[in-house]
Parts: sequence; structure tokens; C-alpha cells
Amino acid sequence: MFGSAGQLGVELALALRERGYEVAGWDRPEVDITDAAAVETALAGYDPEVVYNAAAYTRVDVAEKEPGEAFLVNALAVRNLALACRQVDTRLVHFSSDYVFDGFARHPYAEDDATHPLGAYAVSKLAGELYAQAYLERVLVVRTSGVFGPAGRNTARGNFAELMLRLARTGQPIRLVEEHVASPTFAPLLAARAIDLEERGHAGLFHVAGGSPISWLQFARDIFQVAGLRPTLQVVSDREYRTAARRPKYSALSNAKMERVGLQPMPPLREAIEAYFTAREKVSGTRA
Repeated sequence: MFGSAGQLGVELALALRERGYEVAGWDRPEVDITDAAAVETALAGYDPEVVYNAAAYTRVDVAEKEPGEAFLVNALAVRNLALACRQVDTRLVHFSSDYVFDGFARHPYAEDDATHPLGAYAVSKLAGELYAQAYLERVLVVRTSGVFGPAGRNTARGNFAELMLRLARTGQPIRLVEEHVASPTFAPLLAARAIDLEERGHAGLFHVAGGSPISWLQFARDIFQVAGLRPTLQVVSDREYRTAARRPKYSALSNAKMERVGLQPMPPLREAIEAYFTAREKVSGTRA
């Protein structure tokens, strides 16, 4: 597995070991996936049955200044993985993003909806999907949205829940845009569903996201309610909160295909938030 130290990678490793699998995990210090030779050597030496790629460049705004770096990690490195998997006849599970859509549809996106990435990060993620599908006859590509998991406390990028908690501790009003809607996804559930799909032999493109569409503003409100915090939230318009990268205003994903093949629906987001804080409290001794 690549990206083993990230919040999704940590959950994948835990879930796989719980199911009795032997897991080898590599992060960038061990194997740089942008180095084709290093990837090929790692897989040839271990000869895995399945490779999970949870590694990604996720700095959406910074990618506008360094699109080449984003493309190197999110696209060309996926090509390296696909080619190496083909060499050793190994299955690949690759994770992609809701940002491959432009957000104009205003309904939860299905797998067959047309893609239209709006920025450098989004372009790189779509390119990664295409590389994986081009070089492998059977590959599982899992698109997801707004991942948050307990390991986010210990990663450099963190997640939206941890960002909200940090901002709440400042005592300053927190500015949030109401118009943007997504499907925030609890990392342990994402890991479990992705493994379920692979174990059942599914290939192709699947959406695995948090279920009901929700605005980031309401997501923040739910986080604070579960955490027992009452910071001041300042609602701003998209025009007042410009970012370097254009983002889809509506990027919720439909899980209908996943459910049609027999996987359990995602629980309500509120339950996932509760589970997040329960896990967080076990580690840190505090909910906030």
C-alpha cells in the first residue's frame, strides 16, 4: 500500500489487518511513487496480490502555482504504479476525487456523469484515473469526497474537522461559505467499502462517499455540536472568500452503484462525526 501514513492509508492498513491480510505499507520516505524504478523494485520484491494507492498531492490552491508537481504525483506516479502492477500481475485500487466534476449538475454525481475539472489539482486527479484505466485491464478506481479520519490529527494536512477545532480555539469568528456542498466521508468507512469492493472482484469506477449532500457550513455546525463547542460562525458568499483554485460548488457523490452491487449504504453523517470524536477521545483524552 502506498500513502500508508495518511489518514486513509492508516485506516486501510487497520482494516486489512483486521481481515487477516499481511500488509506492507510505504510512504514517501520509503518509496517515492514518482520514481518508476523505485515503485517497480518495491512491488517486485514483495509481489503483492493487491496494491492500494492512497498517496496523493492534495494542496488544491498551491497546485495552481505548481501544476507540474501535482501532475507528477497524482497522474504520472499513478502511471508508474499501473505499469508496475501490470509487470507483476497485481490488482490496483486507486483513490480519486469529487473534484473531477465542475459542480454545475446540482445533483449527486454518478460514475457516468461527464467530468470537467476546474483547476490544476482536479486535472491531475482525472489524469490519474485515466492512466490507471489505460494501463490495466482490471483496475478499481474509487472516487470520494472530503475525507476525514482520526489519523488526520497527526498528518501535516489534517482534515476539515481538525481545521474547525483549531479555528475554534482561537476565539475568533470562523468564516464559512454556505454555497459549497459535498459528501464528507469518514475514512474508516471509506477504507472498509473499498476493501469490500476489491474482495468481491469489482473493477471499474465506483463512488464511495459520505451519503447525503451537505454544505461545508452545516458540516462545521454538526462538528461543533458534537464537540460541545459554540464558536461564532460568519457566513460569507463565494465572492467574498476567493481562493487560488476554482472549486466545484456542488460535488456530492451518489453511492447508488456501490449499493446496487450489495454494499451497505453509508450511515448518516452525524453518526460518522460521533464516531470520529469517539476515536479522537480515545487517543487524546478530549473531544476537542
